[in-house]
Amino acid sequence: MKKPKTVIMAGDIGGTKTSLAIFSSTSGLREPLAEATFASQDYPSLEAIVRKFLSGVETRVDRASFGVAGPVVNGQARITNLPWIVDSVRLADDLGLASVHLLNDLQAIAAAVPSLNEVDIHTLNPGHVVPGGAMAVVAPGTGLGEAYLIWDGTLYRAFPSEGGHADFAPTNAQQAGLLLYLLNRFEHVSYERVCSGSGLPNIYAYLKDSGVAEEPDWLLEQLGAVQDPAPVIVNAALDEDRPCTLCRATLNTFVSILGAVAGNTALKVMASGGVYLGGGIPPRILPALKRGPFMEAFRRKGRMSRLMDEIPVHVILNPKVALLGAACQAMASNCKIGGSIE
Repeated sequence: MKKPKTVIMAGDIGGTKTSLAIFSSTSGLREPLAEATFASQDYPSLEAIVRKFLSGVETRVDRASFGVAGPVVNGQARITNLPWIVDSVRLADDLGLASVHLLNDLQAIAAAVPSLNEVDIHTLNPGHVVPGGAMAVVAPGTGLGEAYLIWDGTLYRAFPSEGGHADFAPTNAQQAGLLLYLLNRFEHVSYERVCSGSGLPNIYAYLKDSGVAEEPDWLLEQLGAVQDPAPVIVNAALDEDRPCTLCRATLNTFVSILGAVAGNTALKVMASGGVYLGGGIPPRILPALKRGPFMEAFRRKGRMSRLMDEIPVHVILNPKVALLGAACQAMASNCKIGGSIE
């Protein structure tokens, strides 16, 4: 007997933008029935965005799942950088849906990981996958997010983590100097302070003030013209035509720290199923990740170094991974992104 068609709405809810899509259980997650992106700050609530989205489609939605930028507690979430409080029960009632599920955005990314295929990832270390082994997600973007997946005997379950706010642990003398430098500015120096879009300028400031290299006038001008210096630093570090020594040193330090924190996370959850780098930064700095410092820092775990060689490491290239993960959660199954939803 053929299963009845289920139609779900999935969302990736962030402080800057909100992406929504409608999927059918018969068409799979590569072919949404409808999809749109909205500027989050232009709306007073998530309900307002969803109503606007649904007003333009004729398909009736059965249930919904939203990955949100912020911790989810008892079905409620306060969105980071927005004055929104999202309540799953209230959303379901207001929108006339059978159910609404909220999950942290990193948990949403993790939920999609088991279904990613070769076009969705770039492999930095093939390692050796242990069937049913735990998997970890480390995602530097504006902040530093983490999540992990555990096999329950039937499918993988995704769980959120706030590991990005754990204490920063230097691995060499220069990073020790960075920690001391930042302790004069912040009460608590977490990995997010040095391994995120907001952390890149902290590394840059330390290396500049410690005399590692001079700040070029052209770069000073570019930095003065933007609110977010991180993209300028990354672009200058990767520019082959006009290399910036200070920016390259900044990116090399960042990559080494990212390798260390990814290795730490792999050890904590024994990620024999693999480590996945998500967020907006890793795909952008892929040339730097392919070089030695990242995997050197990942492997540098003393007596556990041989174990680290066996752990697969991948960069997630699919920019819609959080949306797809939310859709998988809405289907409450081990869905396949490349085909129909089971």
